[in-house]
Amino acid sequence: MRWAPSNESVDSTLLTDDKLRRVLGYMLDEKEFLGPFGIRSLSLHHRDQPYVFSLDGTVHRVDYEPAESSSGLFGGNSNWRGPIWMPVNYLLIESLRRFDDYYGPGFKVECPTGSGKLLSLGEVANELSRRLLRIFVPGPDGGRPLFGASQKMRKDPNFRDHILFYEYFHGDTGRGLGASHQTGWTGLIATVIDELK
Repeated sequence: MRWAPSNESVDSTLLTDDKLRRVLGYMLDEKEFLGPFGIRSLSLHHRDQPYVFSLDGTVHRVDYEPAESSSGLFGGNSNWRGPIWMPVNYLLIESLRRFDDYYGPGFKVECPTGSGKLLSLGEVANELSRRLLRIFVPGPDGGRPLFGASQKMRKDPNFRDHILFYEYFHGDTGRGLGASHQTGWTGLIATVIDELK
């Protein structure tokens, strides 16, 4: 069942129309957060321009890392530094649908940013949904991106259709990472499919 909007719920948000457009400008930019398989947890911008800061005489860097961490910094966890997370993407899609219910189909934003293509917020939610689905659907070569380079999983008829729900996904390739079978939050893909229009 879809959420029923009330004017009060959207009017009380921190985002004005202009601010919402600016936030979405970054979120829907393929040089920033929008990836081929959903919204990344950190902007691609930081691949070439890491965030660098000093603390107590030690220099620290936050780089874009689309998969597993390459350092032990912050516990060696790269989860928030570039991969695709299903729960974050799901919440973004649901929020876009709610804002679309409020603003209506006349409120359009450029998606992807810089493309000249204007979409309603509901259409943006559908675009994000389709990008998430690409993780699980066979690509042009017949392999599913979530299996990465594993030829056994991509080609072997005994394995290729046994889809695993990974904890998170490579921000650039869609390869499954972390725990598997993560049927909890990655199972949200079923709701994404159900709501896709």
